[in-house]
Amino acid sequence: MVNNIEIGTKEQITWCPGCPNFLVLAAWKKALEKLIKEGYKQNDFAMVTGIGCHQKIYDYLNISGIYGLHGRVLPVCLGIKLGNPNLHVLGFAGDGDAYAEGIEHFVHNARFNADIVYFVADNQNFALTTGQETPTSPLGFKTKAEPLGELNRPLNPIKLALASGASFVARINPKDLVHSQEVIEKAIKHKGFAFIESVQDCLIFDVHPERDKLFYKVENKKDIKKANELADEWYYNDKTGKIPVGIIYQEEIKTLEDEWPQLKKLVEKKVGWRDFKK
Repeated sequence: MVNNIEIGTKEQITWCPGCPNFLVLAAWKKALEKLIKEGYKQNDFAMVTGIGCHQKIYDYLNISGIYGLHGRVLPVCLGIKLGNPNLHVLGFAGDGDAYAEGIEHFVHNARFNADIVYFVADNQNFALTTGQETPTSPLGFKTKAEPLGELNRPLNPIKLALASGASFVARINPKDLVHSQEVIEKAIKHKGFAFIESVQDCLIFDVHPERDKLFYKVENKKDIKKANELADEWYYNDKTGKIPVGIIYQEEIKTLEDEWPQLKKLVEKKVGWRDFKK
């Protein structure tokens, strides 16, 4: 309870018992509670979710928001931001809708650098629809849709985010709750497009218990060469290479809100278009 407002809801949680999404939810609740204690207003947060197991977080966080279409989380986030640039807009997606249907939105929103946090839960399969392969599934990953195994090399979203110009790029291991909370807080405070990838297992369709020992923490600022080196350390196939988690890249550059005079006026007046008066 913060300022007599409950961050979580009383909705029944329907994720599979033991799913890492429980830890993701806990990290977000703790981060939001801390920020509200620091002066952020709960009513100034707005969330958008896609379609998938991850999107149920919409039911469990007591902030305003909207369910988006599969792959279309970021266009809705951007629309909210254009309507009221003073809101802290949070987008939640899975690797299926983020990197398949939504890949073009990912690239261009990174370029636009609107002040949005984009959180992608990556378990390397379409878990909600019984485990089909996604763009980050490893080579050889067998599914009902691909009984011969995945034949295509996986996408590296960290590399793509860096190449697309994202001003904040991070990765978390949700099993490290304290560190995940810290990264989320820093992403919200960052001015610009903040991308967080959560590397997590699906307990039903894709489990990597050996991966836990591969994670190690980093914090890199402005060094794009180092960031790309960190991104190259794990390419979503590797079961032995180290997996850096933490802030892989961060740089303060002009946001979309800074560039557009119309949005800048709304920020200065601390209103959205609905309440804007010349």
